[in-house]
Amino acid sequence: MTEALHDVATLEEVDRDGAVREAAEAVRGDTRAALLRKGGILAGAVALSFVALPKGFALAQGTSASDVKILNYALTLEYLEAAFYAEANQKGKLDGITARFAQVVGAHEAAHVSALKQALGSKATKTPSFDFKGTTADEGTFLSTAMALEDTGVAAYQGQAPLIKSTQVLGSAGAILAVEARHAAWVRDIIGAGKKPVPAPEAFNTPMTMDQVLAAVKKTGFIKS
Repeated sequence: MTEALHDVATLEEVDRDGAVREAAEAVRGDTRAALLRKGGILAGAVALSFVALPKGFALAQGTSASDVKILNYALTLEYLEAAFYAEANQKGKLDGITARFAQVVGAHEAAHVSALKQALGSKATKTPSFDFKGTTADEGTFLSTAMALEDTGVAAYQGQAPLIKSTQVLGSAGAILAVEARHAAWVRDIIGAGKKPVPAPEAFNTPMTMDQVLAAVKKTGFIKS
């Protein structure tokens, strides 16, 4: 892997338009004590009745403001992944199992975006614009970048899981996390072809904080505005 690809693969920030940073700052500010000071745990809740979403994703009336911010953080990352695969599929430069991977995973990421947007309603952050800097037009670069995105997505969901207050939101986020982990293993298997990197290199996965993800994705410059 070239040095440029290594920078993409270590992903240290994704926040050109400030959407993710805004979510992170809001989550840090909305501690339980802060919410109580604002007048109760329902302060800033999404004004939605219970909504059933694909594969069980759900957001109930009274969801805390901090959970809403976590979901918007997740939505921004899902926008990034969905746009990456959509561009790769549109360019049509991939073949065989790599093309199949891009099609299947692209549909999954689009479904994640749809579910999160439906859950958040008017609270959903808007879609940024992207520049993937040619990473979707070459098969090797596409695979390296896809592995970095999927690994980061898994670690990002894992890092937020202990901070989620709603059991419904936690369960739904877990449903996405499990699929992202399968994506990460699949792309590693395609790259490794039985060698390195192996699909499941470690017995335990290391979570990433919002700040770490922000630092990882900003280096790519993928998010324009």
